[in-house]
Amino acid sequence: MSLLTEIDVVVVGAGPAGLAVAACLQQRGIAHILLEKAGHIAPAWRTHYDRLHLHTNRALSSLPHFPMPRNFPKYPSRQQVVDYLEAYVTANRLGPQLGVAVEQISQENGRYFTQTSAGTVNSRAVVVATGYSHKPNIPRWQGDDTFPGTILHSSAYRSGAPFAGQDVLVVGFGNSGGEIALDLIEHGARPKISVRGPVNIIPRDVLGLPILGIAIPLSQLPPKLADWLSWPLLKLYYPSYEKLGLQKAPGGPFSQIAHQQRIPLLDIGTVRQIRQGRLAVVAEVQSFAGDEVRFVDGRSQTFQAVVLATGYRPVLPPILPTGIVPPDRPLATVKGQVTTNLPGLYTCGFYVSPTGMLREIGLEAQQIAALIAGE
Repeated sequence: MSLLTEIDVVVVGAGPAGLAVAACLQQRGIAHILLEKAGHIAPAWRTHYDRLHLHTNRALSSLPHFPMPRNFPKYPSRQQVVDYLEAYVTANRLGPQLGVAVEQISQENGRYFTQTSAGTVNSRAVVVATGYSHKPNIPRWQGDDTFPGTILHSSAYRSGAPFAGQDVLVVGFGNSGGEIALDLIEHGARPKISVRGPVNIIPRDVLGLPILGIAIPLSQLPPKLADWLSWPLLKLYYPSYEKLGLQKAPGGPFSQIAHQQRIPLLDIGTVRQIRQGRLAVVAEVQSFAGDEVRFVDGRSQTFQAVVLATGYRPVLPPILPTGIVPPDRPLATVKGQVTTNLPGLYTCGFYVSPTGMLREIGLEAQQIAALIAGE
């Protein structure tokens, strides 16, 4: 396969972010090429665990220029998201170049040179849309190499079925950890969830309505003010963290996202399982000794498997020139049009948003396309 040697824009990655950017460029008639190293679009979504559903509702999770189907449930499944993205390509007449790996991007005299496995493309702009979930965060502990069972990151977890009848430790109290714990319970495993520090919890729905309807307007306010206004509602739903075996974070959910780039647990039933005694909360892991896991509070227990729901590191891929991110601006805290020092070089899908990643990707994609168009 040979590529065009010169074009206006190169978009790297054909996940939701890359597809959204390509669709927005297409709408403006801007010539572009969309590159994906995998043999299909949305490779990350195809390998997420089976139970995964969007934690943001369908109406607020569509990408630009093509809404999710009305026959989808309020919170679409992983497979439905994949089906939607496939239809998105068709509806927007996108032509991703699959199986083309980007090896290096360089800049010279205001032009970008994207070196790929199929040749080099010369462009005036490049959008890196390889996604937030690019590099798994895999912690290590003393003695973990002596553990005889399975230790796997959530990126490699597919289903709780292989763990039926087993004691499984889930490390991490984020959205992946909370849903994986539910999946394990539903498949007959006996999970415990290790919480590494103070947390915030928010309900996915309030009186049957998605919490995003409240979060979106509050997200326009300073984080401390948004936390103060949301406190009475959250206190009503979660009056005592201590009774759940948890410690409340000193700041609220908006401050947590703004300062730590960490999304609070969006509760889809995890707290109910804790209250009913089907999911136990344990302390932070200290070390391993064979199949025994020792916790910082001095307790210990044997497990047959450990799932690391410890998230990802929001890092740019090594294909980019060094020094493009301002040293005083961590990558995860800024939006697509201002993440690099080089004009014409953009990122999409790295900003941690309090109102949903897909919604944020759509907003970023439109902003980036408008900037490239000179609007």
